[in-house]
Amino acid sequence: MDPLTEHRGVSGPVVYGFLRLVRVSAARQDALHDALTEYCRRHEVALHGVFTERTAGSEQSAAFTGLLDVLDLHGTYGVVLPALSHLGPKAIAAPRQARITTSGARLLLIRGPRPAASSLAEPRPDRVRRRSPAPALDHDTRGSHA
Repeated sequence: MDPLTEHRGVSGPVVYGFLRLVRVSAARQDALHDALTEYCRRHEVALHGVFTERTAGSEQSAAFTGLLDVLDLHGTYGVVLPALSHLGPKAIAAPRQARITTSGARLLLIRGPRPAASSLAEPRPDRVRRRSPAPALDHDTRGSHA
């Protein structure tokens, strides 16, 4: 499906990417950056920059601090991540996620959390096909019956 704004000179909401790339190959880095770019193109948001964290460590890093700074800029819509794991290990990711959402920015995930194993066995209610209790009519019933 083509973007709705394909022929219009409009810019989508401004987002910034965040990648945590500790001991990652150049090819993997390029693939993740391309995934952010493609996600933004398909969802019609304007990727204005990508902050990259390259060291494991504490909740505060230069890249994350920079991300928080741009979230305060007028017109910033949100942060796009390949997955929630890019915010770091759970002990770091939870406070980071809270800081992003309390800033008013949206958190956009290319790949959301995986469903629990028990939910895989049960069909989702929105995907269950239901049959109509009455058979379909094969003639027009809108006319008057005189």
